[in-house]
Amino acid sequence: MPAHSHDFDIAVVGGGIAGITLTVGLLRAGVNVTLYEAAPAFGEIGAGVAFGANATRAMSLISPEIRSGFANVATYNQWESKANIWFDFRRGQAAKGQHADKDQGELIASLPTPQGQASVHRAHFLDQMVHLVPEGVAKFGKRLVDVENLADGNVKLKFKDGSEAVHSAIIGCDGIKSRTRQIVLGENDPAAKAVFSGKYAYRGLIPMDKAAELLGDELARNSQMYFGYHGHVLTFPIEKGNTMNVVAFSSKETWDDPNWVVSTSKEELSADFAGWSKHVRDIITLMQKPDIWALFEHPHARTYHVDRMCLIGDAAHATTPHQGSGAGMAIEDAYVMSNLVGGAKTVQELEAAFAAFDIVRRPRTQQVVSTSNEAGRLYEFELEGCGDVKERIEANLLKRMSWIWEEDLEAELRTARQVWMTEVEARGGRPRL
Repeated sequence: MPAHSHDFDIAVVGGGIAGITLTVGLLRAGVNVTLYEAAPAFGEIGAGVAFGANATRAMSLISPEIRSGFANVATYNQWESKANIWFDFRRGQAAKGQHADKDQGELIASLPTPQGQASVHRAHFLDQMVHLVPEGVAKFGKRLVDVENLADGNVKLKFKDGSEAVHSAIIGCDGIKSRTRQIVLGENDPAAKAVFSGKYAYRGLIPMDKAAELLGDELARNSQMYFGYHGHVLTFPIEKGNTMNVVAFSSKETWDDPNWVVSTSKEELSADFAGWSKHVRDIITLMQKPDIWALFEHPHARTYHVDRMCLIGDAAHATTPHQGSGAGMAIEDAYVMSNLVGGAKTVQELEAAFAAFDIVRRPRTQQVVSTSNEAGRLYEFELEGCGDVKERIEANLLKRMSWIWEEDLEAELRTARQVWMTEVEARGGRPRL
């Protein structure tokens, strides 16, 4: 890592994929950084997560080691003919009034994607990145409860264990339930906390040999999505093709339980997908430990920063998973943020970097939140103008993802640096670009 050459230091709050990726980027830029994680060790909840071509490019731009670590654990569609397919979208529930197994598995569309469908187990990807964080940079058991702005401009972090820490600035990477977000926006801001999206999901991991035996190789070993009325089911291979990851979605108007993950029974899971095609029912029979995960999302925030605090990743723009882009947006954030902060030398320039990040990244990331919610309704025959009409759904799918995958990240950073220059000049400084 290069020697520190900045007149400030950064506290990164949250040690998930966003926090570690950002920390690695800041260290490579010579920024003095400390990462605070609430858990006693690094860890990620959930199982499979997908990354598009935009996300893997961002990894390479931040650090070749992140990209190679990802390659160590990434899994793609197992058939060569499906190498560049994101998902095969199929009918998982017959048209209303038809027999459950009529047209089962009917192909609605196959969506090509640059570099193929890349999926990892969250925890395994995190394990690959942990060794890139030098010993002593991460502090564990540090759950943020409050922040105090000090007279000298620095910020004091106050943790649940009673300890405190003072830094020049804070970058919140503390996820969808972000305490940093609440502090940045204010407790009473309607966007300070996530809201229920109207969808929930059952998650499961199935040994690939069992899945292939029941579904056949094509459906088990390549990414599939099955559409239905007010529900959909997706599957894709992870762990180098040894495991099939399953997420089965359903709908409800409200979520009243204070917990976002609740236990349920196999009978309730089966009941949610009764009347679906045999393919889907077969997948459901293989799922074990059917916990329900409520899907929340963030209302659009008016800003991602205030003073010397800024948000990235799920803390800034938590989204539903329906476009497979939430984790990728966090890595894009880390790329832009680490370069802007790395280019600043003074706290004045650092504040300008936060402002530039907000101006450039907020529109794109909030658009992902909106279009992902829309995609969930598309997959469940709820989207106005598409309904359950195959031709309309196909047309929507084929134009839905390219703006995410094909983003020119280096051009975006150039724009961000120009905005940063303007922000520095507005603060009376002289940027060095």
